[in-house]
Amino acid sequence: MDKVNILKETQEIIQPISRGDLVEGIVIGFGRSSIFLDLSPHGSGIIYGQELYSVKSALKDLKIGDKIAGEVISSEDRDGYKEISVKKAIRNKTWERLQKAKEEKEAIEVTVFGANRGGLLTKIEDIPAFIPASQLAIEHFPRVQNAEKSEILLKLKELVGETLKIKILNIDQQEEKLILSEKLEELEKTKQNLEKYKVDDIVEGEITGLADFGAFISFGEKNLEGLIHISELDWGLVKSPQDIVKIGEKVKAKIINIEKDRVSLSLKAMRKKSSDEKK
Repeated sequence: MDKVNILKETQEIIQPISRGDLVEGIVIGFGRSSIFLDLSPHGSGIIYGQELYSVKSALKDLKIGDKIAGEVISSEDRDGYKEISVKKAIRNKTWERLQKAKEEKEAIEVTVFGANRGGLLTKIEDIPAFIPASQLAIEHFPRVQNAEKSEILLKLKELVGETLKIKILNIDQQEEKLILSEKLEELEKTKQNLEKYKVDDIVEGEITGLADFGAFISFGEKNLEGLIHISELDWGLVKSPQDIVKIGEKVKAKIINIEKDRVSLSLKAMRKKSSDEKK
């Protein structure tokens, strides 16, 4: 092969890289707030400043010799380094891991850093995530006597700083939505424990919580939880569940529906029965 062809092939192989190009580099060193990469045959790269700070936790185990993919955001700084951003590559890999965790129903520990009236705010590997209040375990569900939203928020705020074991309920990378549940494992157990019950069974339990739509009742040896809808609390018009029952009150209720892991009960059915027996 003549020199002209060799030079031509070499130029084709070593195309210059510029802003926006995707590259792969090998870690060759660490500074106080920087990571140096070998981008051969394109010279050296650097990850530093905000680009490093924003992914610091994801790169904490990185060591010399590791390969890492990134995007060129500056073709050459004053020291001759090409500035590299790895945020997009790391974020894509994180979404891939989260999708796998969802498919495998993997349990993950997260720390709560905030709360709103709908639930808890957290994150997994820098990906923001949300735990709806309805997906909290029984011991963490915000139960208040009068179902006031402001009091529910106060209860949820008590969980800030807590570490919860969750599973991924829903994931949407395009919309960047990550919804978590503390109840998925609990719900599987509930399904199994509900197999011994059927519609029309009478159970005795304790009122464990009130909401504007009804009352929660815990019953059975396994402390199963069901809902008595506000329409099933009494035969008359019920303005507020707390007008009929109180938290901690022992009651008998009739199972009127079982659907997968959910059980609905009626208190008024028992009151009708009691009335009939007196006649």
